[in-house]
Amino acid sequence: MIKLVIEGVLLHVCSVYAPQVGLKEEVKARFWEALDEMVRSVPSSEKIIIAEDFNGHIGFLPGGYGDAHGGFGFSVRNGERDALLDFARSFGLVVVNSSFPMKENLLITFRTAIAKTQIDFLLLKKGVGCYVKTVKSF
Repeated sequence: MIKLVIEGVLLHVCSVYAPQVGLKEEVKARFWEALDEMVRSVPSSEKIIIAEDFNGHIGFLPGGYGDAHGGFGFSVRNGERDALLDFARSFGLVVVNSSFPMKENLLITFRTAIAKTQIDFLLLKKGVGCYVKTVKSF
């Protein structure tokens, strides 16, 4: 995490990398605990941006997570990625990537010869996301 002061506003920018699917549950639990602790350390009066490779899919439907998922995305959600949406919900965050209808090439963040997926996501506090007009991972 880095802290920036932009026009008098303190902004915490976090870049995280989630454990891959298939790793032990204790590794995944440690990741979520560390991320939880990091976000809790940011005072509620300050802004936070979390850009992350979550190694999973939130899918294109909110599926009960309308407060954290904007209703747009790619493919279908895998079971382990409910953790991302649960995390976002618990901190009043929204997955900004899911807030816009975008062409597939803007949604895909990982591509191989046999698969294409959206695994990178940008999380912001609700209300702050309205300033974002589009999101693209490189």
